Amino acid sequence: MAVVPSSIVTRNMADFAEQTGNVYMSVAVISKRANQISVKLKEELNSKLAEFATTVDNLEEVFENREQIEISKYYERLPKPTSLAVEEFLEGKVYVRKPDEETEEDINL
Repeated sequence: MAVVPSSIVTRNMADFAEQTGNVYMSVAVISKRANQISVKLKEELNSKLAEFATTVDNLEEVFENREQIEISKYYERLPKPTSLAVEEFLEGKVYVRKPDEETEEDINL
C-alpha cells in the first residue's frame, strides 16, 4: 500500500459551501486568508534573518551561520499557508463578510 503524503487530503466540497453557500466564494476567502498567512510568515522570517544581515558585500567574507540555517529550515517545514487557511476556514475560524448583503442599518451606522 502506498503512503499518501499528509498534505494530500480528500475534501468534501459541500463542507466548503456550508459557510458561504458558494464553493467559489469559499475558495476566494481561503485564497485571501492564505495570502495573509503567507505575508505574516514572510515578515516573521525576514525579521529573524535580519538579525544576521551583514553590511559586507564581499562574497569571501560571507559565511554560513548555523542558527540562520536552522531558522530557514524551520520555516520550510511549516505547513503551507493554503493548508493552514483551509483548516481555519473549515473550523470556522475565518470571518466571512459579504459587503453586497449589507442592510441599510449597517450602512447608516
